[in-house]
Amino acid sequence: MMLQKTAHRVVLGLLSGLFVIGLTIGTGFAQSNHPVVVELFTSQGCSSCPPADTYLGELAERDDIIALSYHVDYWDYIGWKDTFASADTTSRQKAYGQVLGQRYVYTPQMVIGGRLQEVGSDRRGVQKAIKYVAMHEPEVALTTSSGPNAGTVTVHLPKTKLDDTAWVWLVRFDERNEVDIQNGENSGRKIAYHNVVRDIQRLEVWDGSARDLSIDLSAMRAQGGDGCAVFVQKMGYGPILGAVRIAFPSGS
Repeated sequence: MMLQKTAHRVVLGLLSGLFVIGLTIGTGFAQSNHPVVVELFTSQGCSSCPPADTYLGELAERDDIIALSYHVDYWDYIGWKDTFASADTTSRQKAYGQVLGQRYVYTPQMVIGGRLQEVGSDRRGVQKAIKYVAMHEPEVALTTSSGPNAGTVTVHLPKTKLDDTAWVWLVRFDERNEVDIQNGENSGRKIAYHNVVRDIQRLEVWDGSARDLSIDLSAMRAQGGDGCAVFVQKMGYGPILGAVRIAFPSGS
């Protein structure tokens, strides 16, 4: 949305670069071995965002895509405070903007594979970007296995020759939330949001050596949410090398 029209925009200063990586899927989950990571930057206060939110929900149903919804906080001042927004997601979008050569950030924006960006409601543009990214095989094939303890999973990072070090990220998300918006540009609407990121943390800086990372799913489930994703991202938010989606086991 552009303040009443299409896309929300904010002038952005120079920040460090971003790329995202696609990982293989965990044991027991029927997913593609090389899913494309699609990140939607959206806001409950953005009148042009609902079509993109709906579209992300459709992408989230695909096995070859890890679709994530990041809610930004820079539109909170226009009448409605986004209930999922955080400064971390806004910072992430601004960093992508720097790497992708943008002068401003906006909503709704989809970043595909950390390589390309499109207006989130532009289905043709997004599909073209997904196809392009899918043609570029990830450099890291992540796999998962059951952890040594109940309620844990181990993510395996194989020995990989990297041009530079990479970041390993862990995101926790809700599969679906519906929000009754009472003020602002979407006042009176009930909107569904999909794979809403509630927390993102950098697990470590990876040098390409073989590594096993233990994820405590029980502890994450206790914080709320339905699942998580791990992805490897080139240092400084550069191309996506790999990613894996992990569902929380029932009862964890």
